[in-house]
Amino acid sequence: MPQSVQPNTQQAALWNDASGKAWVEMQPILDGVLAPLASLVVAAGDPGKGGDVLDIGCGAGATTLAMARCVGNGGRCVGLDISRPLVARATERARVEAVANASFEVGDAQAYAFATERFDAIVSRFGVMFFDDPVAAFANIRQAARRGGKLAFVAWRGPRENDFMTTAARAAAPFLPQAPVLDPDAPGQFAFADGARVRRILEASGWSSVKVEQADVPCQIAEDHLMTYATRLGPVGAALREVDQATAEKITAALPVAFKPFVADGKARFIAACWLVTALG
Repeated sequence: MPQSVQPNTQQAALWNDASGKAWVEMQPILDGVLAPLASLVVAAGDPGKGGDVLDIGCGAGATTLAMARCVGNGGRCVGLDISRPLVARATERARVEAVANASFEVGDAQAYAFATERFDAIVSRFGVMFFDDPVAAFANIRQAARRGGKLAFVAWRGPRENDFMTTAARAAAPFLPQAPVLDPDAPGQFAFADGARVRRILEASGWSSVKVEQADVPCQIAEDHLMTYATRLGPVGAALREVDQATAEKITAALPVAFKPFVADGKARFIAACWLVTALG
């Protein structure tokens, strides 16, 4: 491990505890919600049959498994994630679904020692916005790419463009202490909202032919799953694990009203406003 690159200890603590466990529990729902984004990443990063692919921040493995099927038995896809619970879930899925050319490892891509292993493509579905030193992280990730290898990932644009993703937090805000003003560049869901900053990070870390393109992707979730989704994940899920019962009841009562504009015919529909980012190693 390079001495100049430090592991992301804060994110490791978060994703190996409550956040990681929540994502494991929510895996079937989340896979359904994010399926169009996984398809977008696979199409952008596909190196062709027989290619070797690395999936950064692989979570419970949906994108890794999809890419492994895409490259076929002559290729492979390795998923890397900082969360032991999520890697365990992904490994079990690969076994159950008999995807033999998919494998998973626990590791922090910001500091992981990739050694001599090289990949034709490196992809990520919302797994690269959490580095506390993104330039160092992407420089380290580039060491895993073969010369001219592809990079393809999706990241959220700003919260104002993703009103569905911020609805729960806005509905809960009146019942919680005032949140501190966050640094927009701090690790988190919307850390890559500024597309120009994403380009600067990649160019500073040695990637070339960088493209940062808008992707507006229709997504949906069954109405029956919506409140589980809203109360288990993100800042509201974290808050509900800490507040008293009376406050929790106020928040959960406010959520269905807040999400009502998105719901019709048994589904909540929204547009995922993202960046599709590609580059060459």
